[in-house]
Amino acid sequence: MPEYHKNVKQSNEKSDKQGFIIQQLTMLDIQKAVKGRFTSFCTAVGIQALMTMMEQDVEAVAGPKGKHNPDRTACRHGYQNTTVPLGNQRLAIKRPRARDVIRDRELPIPSYEAFANDEQLIEAALGRMLYGMSTRDYTYGIEDYSDVAETSGTSKSTISRRFIKASETEAKKLLSRRFEDEYIPILLIDGLVLGDYTAIVAMGINNDGRKLLMGVRIGSTENAQVCQDLLADLIDRGLKFHNGLLAVIDGSKALRKALKTVFGHHVLVQRCQVHKMRNILDYLPNYKRTWVKRRLQQAWSSETFEEAKNKLHALANSLKKDHPDAAASLREGLEETITILRLEIPGLLQKSLRSTNAIESGFSMVTKNVKNVKNWKNGTMVQRWLSAALLDAERRAHRIQGYRSMSVLVVEIKRLTIDLEMGDAEKVSNIA
Repeated sequence: MPEYHKNVKQSNEKSDKQGFIIQQLTMLDIQKAVKGRFTSFCTAVGIQALMTMMEQDVEAVAGPKGKHNPDRTACRHGYQNTTVPLGNQRLAIKRPRARDVIRDRELPIPSYEAFANDEQLIEAALGRMLYGMSTRDYTYGIEDYSDVAETSGTSKSTISRRFIKASETEAKKLLSRRFEDEYIPILLIDGLVLGDYTAIVAMGINNDGRKLLMGVRIGSTENAQVCQDLLADLIDRGLKFHNGLLAVIDGSKALRKALKTVFGHHVLVQRCQVHKMRNILDYLPNYKRTWVKRRLQQAWSSETFEEAKNKLHALANSLKKDHPDAAASLREGLEETITILRLEIPGLLQKSLRSTNAIESGFSMVTKNVKNVKNWKNGTMVQRWLSAALLDAERRAHRIQGYRSMSVLVVEIKRLTIDLEMGDAEKVSNIA
């Protein structure tokens, strides 16, 4: 039993092992209790202040203690052992009780209700576990208040329940976001593998250049149906696309098919140049990779779409004889790797949209946050962890480089999607 509670017993006031004091403290009592630690001193004073406030709340409804009032509507009803949250744990106190004499029910104590909720503990569990603290090691690094009062609420199961509750809230927040009030001209979509599950994630960039996590779909692979369902859900939640969208994706054929199925002529597809380069280089021997990489970068840095297209075709022709698979990989989706050059936008913004790096940087933060998870039990668990980690990454994300030119990009996307729609309409007319 802490020394502090021994002092309390000497004062002949009712108390027990789990409770805290009710009577007035002296400075000597506090010094003995906290053993010179300032944090414990502040905690002791804070709990005493809470006890005083709770007594005042009871007195407000039941009247002064020891003075009978025949007209009273409430009476005192002893004390209850309970806890209040503090510093990632709960501290034991004794809460005074009051009862309504007319309705025969217990009355709430406002000061206790104000401090007793688990919100801060739930937020703490979310933050600590996202940043690498496991449930097993949770007690390490938190303040020890055992010299002031008995503590609880740090067991593995308790922390796990708090994290589940917090991550469920984050998942609901992400999956129910509405976009009617947002103008989002850019979509970045990519997949992340977690255990046996593949999560398809959609990130938007609004007209201010800010990154916005929009949706997640959990499947076994990055297939067209999962991608299509994700995109349809974005439309249901208010995504506007009739003025055109620029979708930046990796080399997924399923994703490209889903984009064209859902958005039709209203979407421009920019294939990630980083992914494309990696795919091509994988077909080449080491001694030739540097040369091909340089040629690709020169082509993709061209001033115009046509110039880049000619350089890429020339490179494919030079590879055709000795490395036919590398040439075929280059030709596959060739024009979509330079869609960005069709848009007359400044180079800094153009550089930001050449690849899926914006969403990949978010994934790198997610990977750090989930590194302690060794067993993904089900898709719901993946959804919870991923949503919480993605929203955390979003809060720390910067605007894309070149965001001041977003208004130019919006105009260019609209112009190009209209041109493509008119061109396709012309082809249909000629066939007819």
